[in-house]
Amino acid sequence: MDRRGLTQEQKELVERYLPMVKYLALKVASRLPQGAFELEDLIHAGVIGLIEAAKRFDASKGAKFENFAKFRVKGAILDELRKADLLPRGLRKKVKEMEEAYLRLEQALGRPPEEEELAQDLGMELEEFLEELKEASGCRILSLEELLEEGVGAREVLFSDGSSDPIEALGLLELRERLVEALRGLPERQRLVLSLYYYEELTMKEIALVLGVTEGRVSQIHAEALLALRARLRRRDHGED
Repeated sequence: MDRRGLTQEQKELVERYLPMVKYLALKVASRLPQGAFELEDLIHAGVIGLIEAAKRFDASKGAKFENFAKFRVKGAILDELRKADLLPRGLRKKVKEMEEAYLRLEQALGRPPEEEELAQDLGMELEEFLEELKEASGCRILSLEELLEEGVGAREVLFSDGSSDPIEALGLLELRERLVEALRGLPERQRLVLSLYYYEELTMKEIALVLGVTEGRVSQIHAEALLALRARLRRRDHGED
């Protein structure tokens, strides 16, 4: 890894936080379809993010390097994932149709639509609808990081305690406001699953134990919540409020 141009202090920071890169890469890899990505590629991207963090960090602005570096490393890993389109074109089209159906039904009903209503609107059996949601979720198109498209983690957007870059901080604030606004109209159980998964960082299995449902059901609730968020964020981005 090219570390030329780093001061001795910056090199020491990189060495000290290399284990964090591996930890974050492993965490991201655990949420991807098996065999979709080589762990070493994710670690490589994360180390590049760490080096960039060491170069840009300014301790005089009061931020902790660990928080700043974690932000950069996760962003670099997610950018690496975005270079590969893991979703078949046909399924991507289906997800767009699901988004459009969600918005159409929400406007007509005056409330978030039920999964049975979405399936019926799309001319699909419920099992088929849920299976395609599951497939899309496994391919990452239905993930909070993917739909934000900013190279940052969902937890950082919602709960970051500060960035050493004022421009970056403003960008996070805007993202946070967009996301919180989109979250408001979701059913309580969907909001709870997103909070437990992205903020408390529980696994799907752990959330299932908390809610007293199956792991598969938690996965469905998670995918449905992200479909709704994705539709709402896209609507706002295209001025369709």
